[in-house]
Amino acid sequence: MILSALLLGLAGSTAPAAPGRAPYTVLVFSKTTGFRHDSIPAGIAAIKRLGREHGFAVDATEDSARFTDRDLARYAAVIFLSTSGDPVTRPAEKAAFERYIRAGGGYLGIHAAADSGYAWPWYGGLVGAYFQDHPAIQRALVRVEGHGVEATAGLPDEWWRTDEWYNFRTNPRHRVRVLATVDERTYDPVGDGGGSMGADHPVAWCHRYDGGRSVYTALGHTEAAYTEPLFLRHLLGAVRMAAGRAGFDCEPED
Repeated sequence: MILSALLLGLAGSTAPAAPGRAPYTVLVFSKTTGFRHDSIPAGIAAIKRLGREHGFAVDATEDSARFTDRDLARYAAVIFLSTSGDPVTRPAEKAAFERYIRAGGGYLGIHAAADSGYAWPWYGGLVGAYFQDHPAIQRALVRVEGHGVEATAGLPDEWWRTDEWYNFRTNPRHRVRVLATVDERTYDPVGDGGGSMGADHPVAWCHRYDGGRSVYTALGHTEAAYTEPLFLRHLLGAVRMAAGRAGFDCEPED
């Protein structure tokens, strides 16, 4: 009930898709072989609710055997929701997903999607950067810089929120269009995880990759995130971009 009420404020309306706009389907994939986030069920529920309210269907699975040419062809985008470890290991499954992207498919990675596929270099290029570590969960200032795309539409330039602030092994800025950064001066960047990225710390980005579309957001660690109107607005825009239902101005600025 609480989630339903909050979603009523998204984009000013939760009216069904406009007449004549073709529906589409996305696949939420949440298999984990490493750390498992308690927020995964909340994330699936939120994406399904967004689909009902905004005119797209949602399938969810933790079975990587679904990664076949025939199955993947049904989806406008595949959403890796806090996957971890090696969620896709069979060569045939990897090859099918690579073909799907090369044929113009869409990918959206959420939070621990960057903590996945370390033995799959192609996937590392798709997500944009691999997870390194993180400090304690805490409140910090997100600076929204990637304007003009739906994943940032309606977000404030300065966005205070609580999350788990990932450090990445590399800074992806020269390969992607950065949509948001976190200001490390506003939180303790050491904490439990150690390390930091300094003055330029991307937390959301998009890019074209190997013929397809890729959007990634490091936000979404907590269950509470999936009831936050601004985060849900960000998530909806990211889904629509990955699915090819919104503009994709994602060329690297560098």
